Amino acid sequence: MNVIGIETSCDETGVAIYNSNSGLLSHALYSQVELHAEYGGVVPELASRDHIRKLVPLIKQTLKQAELEPSDIDGIAYTSGPGLVGALLIGACVAKSLAWSWNIRSIGIHHMEGHLLAPLLDESPPEFPLVALLISGGHTLLVKVERIGNYTIIGESLDDAVGEAFDKTAMLLELGYPGGPALERLAASGNPNTFTFPRPMTDRPGLDFSFSGLKTFARNTLAADKVSYADVARAFQDAIADTLAIKCRRALEFTGYKRLVVAGGVSANSAIRKKLQGLSNTHQAQVFFPRFEFCADNGAMIALAGCHRLLAKQHEALEIKAQPKWPLDTVSAL
Repeated sequence: MNVIGIETSCDETGVAIYNSNSGLLSHALYSQVELHAEYGGVVPELASRDHIRKLVPLIKQTLKQAELEPSDIDGIAYTSGPGLVGALLIGACVAKSLAWSWNIRSIGIHHMEGHLLAPLLDESPPEFPLVALLISGGHTLLVKVERIGNYTIIGESLDDAVGEAFDKTAMLLELGYPGGPALERLAASGNPNTFTFPRPMTDRPGLDFSFSGLKTFARNTLAADKVSYADVARAFQDAIADTLAIKCRRALEFTGYKRLVVAGGVSANSAIRKKLQGLSNTHQAQVFFPRFEFCADNGAMIALAGCHRLLAKQHEALEIKAQPKWPLDTVSAL
C-alpha cells in the first residue's frame, strides 16, 4: 500500500509517501521560518496562505521522487488536528479533493500520534508497550502507550509547553524566532556552574509539569547587572533537561515499562537527548528518538500513521473537517 501523508498543522508544509512493505519512499518539507521571523512568531493567516502556495508542488515533487503516478497511490493521510484551524483546513481540503478525484481512501491523523510514531521510521523501531514523552511548541505529554491508538495521558504541562518555554525565554535573551535552536546554541558556551534554576514540580509526587516559572526565573536573573546571557541559557536548558529526566524516570517506574520514546520538535535538542539517554544506564530502559529530520513537523510521520490506520480498515467519508483541539487519549485504537 502506498500512502501520501500531508502535514499542515502550523508553519511547516510536509508531504511524504510511505509504502507498507518498503517503508518511506520520499518526503519533502518546506519551512515558513523566514516568513514568520520578522513577527517573532507564527502568524496564522500567513501560514495558511503559504500552505496553499506550497502544498500541491510538494505533492508533485514527492510523487516524482518516488517514481510514482497518482494511479499508484492507495490512500491519503492528513493532519486533522490539533493545530491552527486555517492551516489544518488547507491540508484537509487538498487531501479530500485528491481522495475524491483519485477514488482512494483518506484518513485524518492526530498530529501528536504522528510524532509518537516517528521513531518507527527507523530501521530498529521500538516495540510496544512503552512510555512516550511528547515535547513540542504546543505540547508536553507523558503517555502510556499499550499499542497504536491505545493512549493514556499520565502527565502533562499545567501551563507552558516545553517548546513554548524555550521560545519565550529566547525572547528574553534577544535571540529572535525560532528561539529553541538559538537558545541551545547559546547555552553550549554557557558555564553550568554560574546559576542554578529550579526543577519545577519535582519536589512532590506526580507526573505533571510546569514551565512558566522557569521563564520568570530567567527574567529575574537577567534583571541583575552584567549577567552572561550564555550562562542564563545554560541554566535554563539544564533545568528543563533535568526536569524531563526526573519525570520520565517516574513514568517508567509507574508503568513498569522499559521502553521510552521521546518525540516532537524539542526532542532535537542535544542536551535533552543526552540527559534522557542516561535513563538507559540508570534504569536499564531502551530510549528511542526520531531521526533529527523527523523531529520537527513532517509528512513522513503522518504517512506512516495513516498507513497503519488504513491497513486496519479505518477511513473517513469525504467530509472536510479540522480538529484544532483534539485530546490524544480520544484517538481510536487499532
